[in-house]
Amino acid sequence: MRAILILTVLCCYSMQAQEHYAGINTSQRTGIISGALNPAELVNITSENEANIITFSANFTNNKMAFSQLWGDREFTDLLFDGNAPANLNADLEILGPSFAFKKGKWAFAITTAGKTKANIKDINPQLGRAVIADSGVDSLAAAAAVLVDYNQSAAATTWGEIGLSAAREIYSDNGHTLNAGVTFKVLFPGSYARMYSSNFTGTIEGYTGGIGLTDASTSLNFAYSGSLGNDFTDSGNFTNYFGNGPHGFAVDFGFNYRWKQETDTGYRINVGLSFRNLGSMKFRDSGNESNTYVLNVPQGEYLNLNQFANVSTISQIEALLLQSGYAKITKQSNDFVAKLPAMFSLYADVKVYNAWYITGYLQQKLVSDVSQNQIPAQNTVTLIPRFSPGKYEFFAPLSSNEISGFAAGLGVRYGGFFIGSGSVLTALLSDGDTHQADAYLGFRWAF
Repeated sequence: MRAILILTVLCCYSMQAQEHYAGINTSQRTGIISGALNPAELVNITSENEANIITFSANFTNNKMAFSQLWGDREFTDLLFDGNAPANLNADLEILGPSFAFKKGKWAFAITTAGKTKANIKDINPQLGRAVIADSGVDSLAAAAAVLVDYNQSAAATTWGEIGLSAAREIYSDNGHTLNAGVTFKVLFPGSYARMYSSNFTGTIEGYTGGIGLTDASTSLNFAYSGSLGNDFTDSGNFTNYFGNGPHGFAVDFGFNYRWKQETDTGYRINVGLSFRNLGSMKFRDSGNESNTYVLNVPQGEYLNLNQFANVSTISQIEALLLQSGYAKITKQSNDFVAKLPAMFSLYADVKVYNAWYITGYLQQKLVSDVSQNQIPAQNTVTLIPRFSPGKYEFFAPLSSNEISGFAAGLGVRYGGFFIGSGSVLTALLSDGDTHQADAYLGFRWAF
């Protein structure tokens, strides 16, 4: 357990979620980033050719700690497992590497590269978390005993690379109204993976003569790991291992775009898009792969000492301690396993209000439940983006709400092909850091 907590914490410190590129991906200056949101938008790129030099976006959301608390005296895990509500956290990093797009008549094409890291904690019981990270004794618990009833809990980190081939076409045009369609086929390169999942967790955590123990407990446990994350969670470089293991997966994005163009210039009155993304999966194949399922049963009056997990650094150490305790029995072993991408649906509309003033509405909805143990999670998000876009430069202010950390307000600016922004910086500044999310993005693309 502690090793999984460590890997998620380290990943969070290496990046600081709402949706990626909030505000810039629906910019008036349509480009490769717009195509990542909806392949049909490639038809609308503002030049014949565009090259992405380097772009990144890093996001962090949670339901427990304010951003300002991260710089205080309390440990990260103490903040994460404070209170009685289950701990939820998402952190992810997306790097859009060298990419190129071009238009040819009614067609548009692109080749893109990307590296992605996602880490998450979902519904971890805070009493269990405090017990595992405690050195000894019951003082770390809010009460002398904590009862767990039918809990499903998970923690995971995944890295992978993508090479995408996109094609889009204008399929209808009449009197300023256009309809486009596009698709992106993505070859996936699994990097590293680590996961802990427990289902139907019941039991009691309480103090006993040996420290803090788990008694009258039962659950099904799965531990899986691949690549560098299976060996070492303390090296932050392991969270950016993207293309090391070759192509072992496939995914597809597709979408549609409607645009009502203005009569007097190249702008539009309204731009609407619908897209489905990350429809696919990847298989982790590595000589060091492990995916083991256990049944854990601790009789009432007997104790699994939770303090012994306080200093472990790998999943294999956790497995060894569980087997040595005599309370865990392995029921299934395998070497190759599949991770499903965070499939999602996006709907957006950018409307011209007056002169250079626009407003965008954006909805992101996950297509599958996060309950499955091999599912990389996504977040449901709603965003409203007022923007001022007279041409070469642009200012925008995304106002978002997501299912984990709630509301946040941000700012962004674009000048030509350069852009920088955050979906939460306004909330952080106006609330003195009392926000449950942080994010930033930066990039440069060249149109010619």
